[in-house]
Amino acid sequence: MSIFAAAVARGKSGWTATELDLAGLADIDEVVDRLRDTEPDTDLALLFVESDDEYLAILRLDESDDLRVFASDSAFAEESRIGSVLLGEVETPALGLDDLAVVPDDDTPAADPDADPIGDAELLGDLGVNGQKLLALCGKEGMLPSDVTAEICQRIGCGDEMEELREA
Repeated sequence: MSIFAAAVARGKSGWTATELDLAGLADIDEVVDRLRDTEPDTDLALLFVESDDEYLAILRLDESDDLRVFASDSAFAEESRIGSVLLGEVETPALGLDDLAVVPDDDTPAADPDADPIGDAELLGDLGVNGQKLLALCGKEGMLPSDVTAEICQRIGCGDEMEELREA
């Protein structure tokens, strides 16, 4: 299984992006420690984990050390050791796709009804990507996890940093 993991952190001087190696991590606490170590003096750190052009997991760590987790599909936990480490403790289904109210003339794409997102879909709400938008991006036909990550990063202000990381 091919995994790409990138941490973006917002500090006093703006956003930074760093690729993380998640191989050999035993539990979510080790993931949190590695995320925290990427930029120790940050007020917000996000980890984007893309797997095989199929799954996306997003982890958010704030100054308060409260970890929030979202995944585009619960199958990631079942099909991957890394997925099970990242999502093993997540039991809450994300806001149901059937519950999404799409406003006419909104640019929100139609969501895939077969997706089974789990976790906190509102983890990026205060950054300008509400749960409805996140679920719709993850469920849009033809969108790869890397496309969703790029779109989210562009919206929250770290698109250039993520693009530079991918090109490095």
